[in-house]
Amino acid sequence: MYFVDRSVAVIKPKQPFLDWLNQAPDNDMDLALDSLRTDCTVILLPEFDEPEEGVAYIDEIYEQLFKMELVSWYEDEDTWPKDLSLKAFWEWFDVEIHSTVIDSVDADISNTPALDL
Repeated sequence: MYFVDRSVAVIKPKQPFLDWLNQAPDNDMDLALDSLRTDCTVILLPEFDEPEEGVAYIDEIYEQLFKMELVSWYEDEDTWPKDLSLKAFWEWFDVEIHSTVIDSVDADISNTPALDL
């Protein structure tokens, strides 16, 4: 096993995100908040000593994260909420910051660029 020189953030949708999904046009899914919060997006962050540093970093990249979460459900930006502010981000998502990342696989990590939002 290997320590990875990163921290992580787990992005967990909250009720406003679920409300948006349930009101989206052509939505025929029966979604529950618990199910949305079980397999969440995990973001690698720079290493931090204090969780507050991780939160500050999230504040810097929140707009990309917000859009990434929205586009994972609906690519049409016309269906997105109008308010994509930092305040709205924190109302829509819980963020868990974790400082220890361990790689249990003895193989190189492959990186593929994410969507450019």
